[in-house]
Parts: sequence; structure tokens; C-alpha cells
Amino acid sequence: MSESFHLATPPVAGRAELVGDEARHLARVLRARVGDEICVFDGSGRAWPARIATIGRDRVGLDVGPPLAAAVPPLPLTLAVALPKGDRQKWMVEKLTELGCGRLVPLVTHRGVAEATPGALERLGRSVIEACKQCGRNTLLDIAAPAPLAAVLAGRDPAALGIIADPAGEPLGPLLAGHPAPIVALVGPEGGFTDEELAAATAAGFRRVTLGPHVLRVETAAVAIAAALAMRGSRP
Repeated sequence: MSESFHLATPPVAGRAELVGDEARHLARVLRARVGDEICVFDGSGRAWPARIATIGRDRVGLDVGPPLAAAVPPLPLTLAVALPKGDRQKWMVEKLTELGCGRLVPLVTHRGVAEATPGALERLGRSVIEACKQCGRNTLLDIAAPAPLAAVLAGRDPAALGIIADPAGEPLGPLLAGHPAPIVALVGPEGGFTDEELAAATAAGFRRVTLGPHVLRVETAAVAIAAALAMRGSRP
């Protein structure tokens, strides 16, 4: 069995345990048996081969082998995004995980249309795990607490390149080529950033960038930025 499963806690002394949804999926959906071999990861970049030792109602005990090769580090990219509505959030999170984005900050803006409730964040976290299992990523996309624009602007590392998606901005490609540093990118809501928000970002040193000749949806813009960075192979 080549399936990969997420551990809520790392192995201790060669033993580990799958719990909750991961255990139920392995035991009930895949109908695994004692002795089957799987791969497990803890979301920090570490992964191990494992053999099923016990199967319970909502828990699966594992005998864990030596660590596998180190995982590819995530992109040095923080995307602060005014979340789109409904299932478009899940799609965006899946694609950002596949592309290797390091961190997603649900951005609170004046024209935002979706609220990052605790329940919504929990569902997105589950989508991250599922996407990691599908694409072979061993480091979870970090989904941060919602933050207003002012907090994101003030919290940017001075060493990071700050960019903000704006149809009237400069092309993204040449700007990325000259900046190997970490990147903090801002993507506004469907109605766009207000003039005041754009002015505040510019005053904080963020560069306005265009992502092409057409108007993009929120999730498309976020994925386009991550894809542009991933294609450059820009990792720490």
C-alpha cells in the first residue's frame, strides 16, 4: 500500500498512532489489515515508512521505521488573500499546497466577501492535509489567523519583497527575477482593494504588480503568483 497518512503527533520510540479521519479512512475505506505498509508524515517535512500493528475503531497503531529523505522546503512565499466564497477557497488551498506555498493569511479588507470563521479554517486545514497526501508534500501549508491589511503591512519582514496585485501595476516576472528574497504578496477581494488600501500598501513599500491582461478571480491571482515563484525554483 503506497498511501500516505498524516500523523497528529510525531512517532515516539518507533511507535505512532493515526487518529480520527486518518484512522477511519485507512481502516474503513481502504480496509487495511495488520501488517500492511504505509507512509506517514507529520507536516513538518518529516516522513517515515510504517507497518500497521493494531486497528481500532478510531485509532490505528503503527510500528515506524527510520526517517525517509528530507522533504523539499516550501516556497518562501506568504500570500495574504481576501478569501473568495464557498468551494473556491478549497480549490485555492489545494493548488497553493501543490505549488509549495509556505503560508496563507486570510486577509480582512474593506470589500471582503467571505469570513474566515473557525469552522472554515478547520475545513481548509483538512484540505491542506488531503492535498499534501495527493501531491506527496510533507510540509503543511501554514494557514494563519485572519489579519487586517494594516497588520500584514506592519508585520512584513524588511528583507521580504512586498507585492500587491493591481491591474495597473508593473509586470510580475521581471520583478521576481531581481528579488530572490522571501515574498509577501497581497491579493484583494472580488471588488478590489480600495484606493486607501492601495495607498497604504504603497506607503509600506509594497510594489504593485499586474498578473496579465485580464481580470483574474481571487483564487486565480493567488495561484498565479505561487506558480510564477515555483517555476523559478525559488526556495530557501
